[in-house]
Amino acid sequence: MKLFIKIVATFMVCVLPLSAAAQMITEQNAAPVKKQVELTADVVVCGGGLAGVCAAVSAARHGAKVILVQDRPVLGGNASSEMRMGIVGAKTDELQETGILEEMQLRNFYYNPLQRYTMWDDAIYSTVVSEPNIKLLLNTSVNDVVMNGERIAAVKAWNINAYTEYLINGTIFADCTGDGILRLSGAKFRRGRELPTEFNETYLQEGGDSKTMGNSILLQLRKTDVDVPFKAPEWAYHFTDDDFNYDTPKSTIPGVKFNYKRIYHPHDNNFWWCEFGGNFDTIANANDIQYELKRIVYGIWEYMKNHPDGRGKGYELDWIGSLPGKRESTRFVGPHILTQHDVLSGGHFPDVVAYGGWTLDDHHPDAFHKKGRISVEYDVPQGFGIPFGVLYSVNVPNLMFAGRDISATHMGLSATRVMATCALLGQAAGTGVAVAIEKGVMPAEVHAKHIAQVQTMLEDDDCLLPYRWRKVSDLTASATMSKDIEILRNGIDRTWEKKDNGVWVAPGEESIVYKWEKPVTISGARLIFDSQLKVRSKRMRKLEATTERVKMPDVMAKKFRIEAFDGKEWKCVFEEKDKDNYLRLRKVSFAPVKATQLRVVVTETWGAEKAHIFAFDAL
Repeated sequence: MKLFIKIVATFMVCVLPLSAAAQMITEQNAAPVKKQVELTADVVVCGGGLAGVCAAVSAARHGAKVILVQDRPVLGGNASSEMRMGIVGAKTDELQETGILEEMQLRNFYYNPLQRYTMWDDAIYSTVVSEPNIKLLLNTSVNDVVMNGERIAAVKAWNINAYTEYLINGTIFADCTGDGILRLSGAKFRRGRELPTEFNETYLQEGGDSKTMGNSILLQLRKTDVDVPFKAPEWAYHFTDDDFNYDTPKSTIPGVKFNYKRIYHPHDNNFWWCEFGGNFDTIANANDIQYELKRIVYGIWEYMKNHPDGRGKGYELDWIGSLPGKRESTRFVGPHILTQHDVLSGGHFPDVVAYGGWTLDDHHPDAFHKKGRISVEYDVPQGFGIPFGVLYSVNVPNLMFAGRDISATHMGLSATRVMATCALLGQAAGTGVAVAIEKGVMPAEVHAKHIAQVQTMLEDDDCLLPYRWRKVSDLTASATMSKDIEILRNGIDRTWEKKDNGVWVAPGEESIVYKWEKPVTISGARLIFDSQLKVRSKRMRKLEATTERVKMPDVMAKKFRIEAFDGKEWKCVFEEKDKDNYLRLRKVSFAPVKATQLRVVVTETWGAEKAHIFAFDAL
């Protein structure tokens, strides 16, 4: 039996003393080449894409001890600097995804105004390492599970940099890998396309096979004043006009869009159509798929850059992806399987915990090598609901999942696989996990008995849930206030149906004041500042090499303070003074005070004459 160094996850930072390397190490006095380390936590999250990050952070913030295992050197998955896929989700401005995703995007705006991808990686990284309840393991791949009956007891993992084998014990395990490595537990899953008749999915034209949507490797261009020809490597494809000689008719059906390879103009710098692998196993054949995609993308740019019509003039190749981004591989089976009809009906689920808004966007498995249309998009109701029942296993009681391996059909997945939606699913799963740990139950019991608590927590954490609105705090509900700020009690923390649900506050002026007839005890406040959800540029640029700096949303409060009136005088109980506020959601705590009034005073904005506030709750 291997000897493991057992570590209960207390998540302390360890700094080696300078004397640690004082003695030369040889084969005679060296420790084993491979270390064995045992860790224990409440929650083990496998996969550090946006779904895994949001799951880990949400669970940790709600009190669970979390180990986040990521097989890459950076976090972010398809959104990271290694792949650079665009973060998309709902199509409308009013439904732009908030919660932890918006927090990371605002952090990126603040610390990375030039929008460099490697610094975007670190904006995600900062979000994780700032949480004391998370232990992060990068470069670590899960390769096995240890079962205790029908439940997962631990996962085994290997860190390629540290030559370390981990045994990671946990109470609940969340698979956010996209590929579903925790299928090793015997969890039920599906891969491929159902027969159209199984769920009567009319948009699915073929099925009953293992084919999926393919992977893509992206390239990024930069504008330049110098034009020189581009030569692709010998092993790349060398395309001619004949390779792209096919008809590209538009759909004549309302709400249906046909998509083709966009080899004509590089200005939008969006090469999603460099896609391959749907006819293969996107996990087992990953290396071969990667090579084929490299051949494609180098050949594509050679063709575009050197074309005699000048379509590549003014652009140079700046970056090419090191890894393919996956659209689809494995889907777990939960108590509910999300289908085309769930999406099209709007998803009116009583256990709704997230939403989508991307189209039912089914990519043909032949992908790039298909002449003609390679994907078909079908319009969907914006903000269709997604239920908690797609986030946990139907047969492994302590297994949850989020991201593109949720319980869905091939068609259902086509609308939920995009990263903004996956981030919401991750936050929902992490919140559900935290409630399970708090109550000492499994996800199924959370679903049956505690789903209302999960939904309330998500709304409090700035996640919109369809067909309902957040309830304000009891103190806020019992306060009296002027008519012009009464709107702050409607629980709608964004512009909705073109109605402004916020209050404008001039810096230094007393604008938001709550009053009570008798003194009440107040120990905190919750605020939502307007981060201008319509500003889509918070999602990373496709043209990276630029000196244009992004600006923080100018109507957000940069500095503010909260004051309480004790019956005699106003006292400052919290002030954002020495550092800048760059977040949309702020939850602040202070020593409990007895007060008859509470007010928020904005002292500086990010540039606008007035700040715009959607919520101010007394806690």
